[in-house]
Amino acid sequence: KVSMDDPEMAFCTLANREELNPEEGSIHHCLYQFTRNETLTETNKLLCDVCTQRHCGPKNNIKSEKKCVYTNAKKQMLISLAPPILTLHLKRFQHAGFNLRKVNRHIKFPEVIDLAPFCTAKCKNVAEGNTKVLYSLYGVVEHSGTMRSGHYTAYVKMRAMNNHLSDLVLRGQSQALETEPVKGQWFHISDTHVQAVPVSKVLSSQAYLLFYERLL
Repeated sequence: KVSMDDPEMAFCTLANREELNPEEGSIHHCLYQFTRNETLTETNKLLCDVCTQRHCGPKNNIKSEKKCVYTNAKKQMLISLAPPILTLHLKRFQHAGFNLRKVNRHIKFPEVIDLAPFCTAKCKNVAEGNTKVLYSLYGVVEHSGTMRSGHYTAYVKMRAMNNHLSDLVLRGQSQALETEPVKGQWFHISDTHVQAVPVSKVLSSQAYLLFYERLL
């Protein structure tokens, strides 16, 4: 889909991402890398209909591969609609020759995360003037084992009902004012075994899936 938005705003975010300086091995660094500005050149050039028509004229058949004009371009993936529930899926494998190897490295993740540096400046469901899009952690899925076998366990926070989140899910409206983590007790669940754990135990886990609920 071709966007004719103001090119000056195309790569702008709600908060200045250049001030992040994210720590390597953190979820912030993962998001920063995933949403970084990329330059498309050489074999990755973009087919430009406007350039093609300018070069060949509007009456020519631009479907001909020889007449198509490719141009250098910039690409950036940003969040255009902040979700009520944010699910982050970490890639826990890497190629080792013809085989896949599990990545057991610990990735740091916070109790409260701000998505504003990764949202477009015109994010659809963020009030004008807001420079924060906050989420509170409420669930983690962890995998132990190898690529061939293993066991999934979960950390879940038992907490009071979030009425602001319900409004966002049901009516698409957010009036949330909280900026702190939602209070509650964390539990570690492994099959039928359930045990209360401190938040430090949760934050030190080898996260595979992270679940956050929107605060602001």
